[in-house]
Amino acid sequence: MEENLLKTCLYDRHIALGAQMSPFAGYDMPIRYTSIIDEHNAVRNSAGMFDVSHMGEIFVSGPDAEKYVSHVFCNDITDMPSGKVLYGMLLNPRGGVVDDLLVYRDSVPDSYLLVVNAANIGKDFNWLTDHAEGFDVSVRNESGMWGQIALQGPRAEEILSDVLHLDAASSLAFYTWREMQWNGKRLIVSRTGYTGEDGFEFYSSADEIRDIWDTLARAGVVPCGLGCRDTLRFEAGLPLYGHELSDDITPLEAGLGIFVKMDKPEFIGRDALIAQKAAGLTRKLVGIELDDKAVARAGYPVEADGEQVGTVTTGYRSITLDRSICFAMLSKRYADLGTRVGVHIRKKVFPGTVCRKRFYVPHYKK
Repeated sequence: MEENLLKTCLYDRHIALGAQMSPFAGYDMPIRYTSIIDEHNAVRNSAGMFDVSHMGEIFVSGPDAEKYVSHVFCNDITDMPSGKVLYGMLLNPRGGVVDDLLVYRDSVPDSYLLVVNAANIGKDFNWLTDHAEGFDVSVRNESGMWGQIALQGPRAEEILSDVLHLDAASSLAFYTWREMQWNGKRLIVSRTGYTGEDGFEFYSSADEIRDIWDTLARAGVVPCGLGCRDTLRFEAGLPLYGHELSDDITPLEAGLGIFVKMDKPEFIGRDALIAQKAAGLTRKLVGIELDDKAVARAGYPVEADGEQVGTVTTGYRSITLDRSICFAMLSKRYADLGTRVGVHIRKKVFPGTVCRKRFYVPHYKK
């Protein structure tokens, strides 16, 4: 089965560096190069680079592009200028999340770039084309034509200027992007990321992405695998599709209502979310800090008053904070901050306290 795995344009670099490789979303991806702890700390304290070329790039263009993207996307792209990036979700009619994604207003008129999760590329593309009927748009899956690198950490801006000499991008605000060139080819640089730290993401063709990776590597930037990408995003309170979001979890339940613009006149899933909000949530995604060093894992039951009241979605012993923490979907009755609950880990129940999902805030955001 592994021989059928896809490989990113940086696969040979990972092998040369001795990375521990593992299947992820249909790709053979690096989990770590040295250790998850070392790579995690590099991003928190300096900078690290990630191969995220497995992510999907779907372009939407045509006279009805704005109207169509507004129909399928829960955030508000009305009059969105080129150079802006918005986070949001594709929703099913029940209000559940088909995928969470970034939408870029392309520099080409009537054109948008949708950056979707690797595991959902095929599903998202089919869903988008299925819902394009009646709109004058072209929906193109160009995922195989693009590579992507994320440069993350407090030194990211310095490295962007001093190593990559992309000074014009150093003034980007968060969730904005600009089009540049690398070796004469199109390069998209955005101030985005999935670690909770400052950082940039680079999109270009395979040769250009390999050259950017090599340039960063020669400068000593630490290569980081998907292992620490997960520990970093978790500490920063960022959701992972399939854990904190799914077809059966709404953005309101996940605490992401800020990215859902209910005052838009129409989008798929809107009616279901309006009804859910009016009726009141029955469950909610929360953070839990355990009293003990035991580690809660996805799927572990959460208990209170002698019964199961929820389930862990992600859990770790935090590398940055040295505390055992987790996300859990809990019955609304037990979701208030400060509520005492227990997490069933193996054959014991370990007590903990409901807390905010954003466990870590970097210094530049304080």
